[in-house]
Amino acid sequence: MYKFFKIILSTMTICLFISPYVFPSDEKIKIGLLVPLSGEYKELGQLIIKSTKMALEDIDVDNIEIYPKDTNIDPSITLQSAIELKNMGVKIFIGPVFFKSLIYLDEVQDVVFLSLTNKTKNLPENVISTGVNSLSQVNAIKKFLELNETKKTIFLTPDLDYKDEIKKAIKVSKIKIYKHYVYDTEPTKLTKQIEEITNYKIRKQNLADEIYRVENSDLPDKEKQLEKLEKRYTIGNVKFDSVVISDFDESLKSVITSLLYTDVSPKNKFFITFNQWFDKSLIQEGSIQPIYYPSINKKNLENFNKKFLKHYNTKPNHLSLLSYDLLGLIYYLSLQTDLSNINEIFKKKNSFKGKIGVFDVKNNKINHRLNFYKIEEGEIKEIF
Repeated sequence: MYKFFKIILSTMTICLFISPYVFPSDEKIKIGLLVPLSGEYKELGQLIIKSTKMALEDIDVDNIEIYPKDTNIDPSITLQSAIELKNMGVKIFIGPVFFKSLIYLDEVQDVVFLSLTNKTKNLPENVISTGVNSLSQVNAIKKFLELNETKKTIFLTPDLDYKDEIKKAIKVSKIKIYKHYVYDTEPTKLTKQIEEITNYKIRKQNLADEIYRVENSDLPDKEKQLEKLEKRYTIGNVKFDSVVISDFDESLKSVITSLLYTDVSPKNKFFITFNQWFDKSLIQEGSIQPIYYPSINKKNLENFNKKFLKHYNTKPNHLSLLSYDLLGLIYYLSLQTDLSNINEIFKKKNSFKGKIGVFDVKNNKINHRLNFYKIEEGEIKEIF
């Protein structure tokens, strides 16, 4: 799974961080960096600055200049910073980080913003989402389901603001699913919905009926059959062989707990979720294993974290890795395309190998080719 991908543009293969390249002109590549440098998330902004500086050192050219500016996750401050940088000749930006900072950026013409958000709906035309979006994750899940020849997959999605992103990803990916359920995150309502989805009451009644039948029978092995029945919780099958839970953290665990309560186990059904960023708490939850999910390249993430820690004596986060790769992506594209034509640079089909994995660029969209992992017996194991 951790083999390096070959990046092909026409007939050329480029490994950006391995082979040295000379920028074809003396013109500087000016990159704006829109990050929170004040307020609640200022430490995050500093991590992103550090990661782009590290990427600049690794690329080792003299043609790139980075200009950080504050957003304070405030749309008005973000707009002001973007205008100031554009007036300095900046045409391409890394950032902003948060979706709420994007709303006024369509006022800044003839520039491109590579936002770190993973949301893809309702973006200004000059903003490209670069985060690990729903479509990238659903594409990886689709590949896993096809490899395992599943027949009936259900999606469970919380009734939250990103549910439309999930619906869009299901449609665009053309993943074959049996049903898509949107559930209430309130625990009591959630449990009731899971009971309905799994036909729990019917299966529970099936068990009670069978116990009654055996108790009132003249079967020679009646006691033995009753002993077996008393160890069961239900009788009957559910109408799916795999379940995708597009949820995270404690809410994800609540859904899985409800499934376990209704006698649906990951031991006989595929339990799949979305990118968990290698959440260690899932490793400690033996009852929910095995559990599967798409994510970025784990080995590359670990190597990046070690390098970043050694370089700055502080730990990075996943947005640090993403911003590191985005600087590399911009440089890679600059080798192929005139950056002055900024409105076309992300329309042409390209692929780029970064530390996160492979970026696929086309029609002003960026998707990721994700790896796939399984947590089983307290360990994270690679699938592809």
